[in-house]
Amino acid sequence: MFKKILIANRGEIALRVIRTCREMGIPTVAIYSTADKDSLHVRFADEAVCIGKPSGADSYLNIPHIMAAAEITNADAIHPGYGFLAENAKFAEICGEYNIKFIGPTPDMIRKMGDKITAKDTMIKAGVPVVPGSAGLLESIDQAKKEAKKMGYPVMIKATAGGGGKGMRVVWKEDEMEKAYESAKAEAANSFKNDGIYMEKFVEEPRHIEIQIAGDQYGTVCHLSERDCSIQRRHQKLLEESPSPFMTDDLRKKMGKAAIKAAKSINYEGVGTIEFLVDKHRNFYFMEMNTRIQVEHCVTEEVINFDLIKEQIKIAAGVAISGKNYEPTMHAIECRINAEDPYNDFRPSPGKINILHTPGGHGVRVDSHIYAGYSIPPYYDSMIAKIIAIAQTREEAINTMRRALSEYVIEGIKTTIPFHLQLMDNEDFQNGNFTTKFMDTFEMK
Repeated sequence: MFKKILIANRGEIALRVIRTCREMGIPTVAIYSTADKDSLHVRFADEAVCIGKPSGADSYLNIPHIMAAAEITNADAIHPGYGFLAENAKFAEICGEYNIKFIGPTPDMIRKMGDKITAKDTMIKAGVPVVPGSAGLLESIDQAKKEAKKMGYPVMIKATAGGGGKGMRVVWKEDEMEKAYESAKAEAANSFKNDGIYMEKFVEEPRHIEIQIAGDQYGTVCHLSERDCSIQRRHQKLLEESPSPFMTDDLRKKMGKAAIKAAKSINYEGVGTIEFLVDKHRNFYFMEMNTRIQVEHCVTEEVINFDLIKEQIKIAAGVAISGKNYEPTMHAIECRINAEDPYNDFRPSPGKINILHTPGGHGVRVDSHIYAGYSIPPYYDSMIAKIIAIAQTREEAINTMRRALSEYVIEGIKTTIPFHLQLMDNEDFQNGNFTTKFMDTFEMK
């Protein structure tokens, strides 16, 4: 087992990793920017190293500074969390060169799944269903029009190096193609320094359902059931739950098998997520693979009583997994609490928290790094907490979540708590009647 783990991340996920490491008896090193000097992950780690100025480029994306912190603290492993460098193959490669274990898949696996065209080709060869699309990158508007005609409108243009909804455009008819093509290319170049784009058939009334998987260094892969992440705004998830209210036993079996097949096709090592689009007829299509821990991993942990961070660390240390597939025995819902104003188009709301009261009680888990007096910096993602409600049934989980949200007091900034409270009372949500387009018609009252 590792002697010391450096956590190359911040906030809530850094704190989450520290907790598991402490239970496993492994000392931890926190890294932090000058803006995060008062963050809880800095306080609770065994050691902490300041690695730069507030901007991500100067700190949490600064590989030389992170590797220097690992060297001076004698860390023999690095946990990347999610975001920042978690899916950066070059970073994983550099860790290997310094004989520091990257807690995640190999650089080759990250590359294979990080580029969406390569990932799609890999899935086709493995026999995993994919959304019909262009054979490769689009080279011209004329080619884009031909491909769209072949597969039929509507289509979606996507950035090959994309994520977070950047470089994505839905095109409903031919005369919209030119504008969509040019703007997607420009946004992709600006966001990822890669303007490569491709095209897929646009799946109508889709659900976003993902399968959690784990694979060890010896070729064994298992799935740990599904999460429904369909409640999204601008391709950013707002709420996740397990099991999906749209799921059937037969569909779970089929999707689980497909996810295992996908992971085995690249000899996947570590925990990861295979994301699928599921249409209204319950046909499912591979969308992408995330080669890291997900924000919403807590939902899976609660419905199968399993520590995914511990599994991640054990796999990286060479421990074999059981190979057992899991099914949910409880129902869990996670609400992402962001420092945003839901009454003002979800505008970011950084600032100082004056008063904080965190909910508790039976069936409530809160993962967060905030406290009264803490100032939320404006430089990073706006998520400040996750509330997970766990119960025997979906209806009970909704009731628990409503109660927990009503107890959560955060004063000094605006948060998305009012949005989630209204969501819990929404009839379509309560009935499980939603797709990824749910937020297009949702209005704050």
